Amino acid sequence: MHLFAKSSPGQTGQGLVEYAFILALVVLVVVIALIATGGQVINLYSDIVTEMCKVKVGC
Repeated sequence: MHLFAKSSPGQTGQGLVEYAFILALVVLVVVIALIATGGQVINLYSDIVTEMCKVKVGC
């Protein structure tokens, strides 16, 4: 039994393509999430900066 048997080049390429598809799906989900919540994140950041300026920290 060979634990570290070499895979054929076709299997290696298939694995890389599968990883690329998974990565593309994750990126797509993150982009959609940022588009959906982008305004809320900007408002939250603005509120934090405003509060920090009120107490003269990092303004």
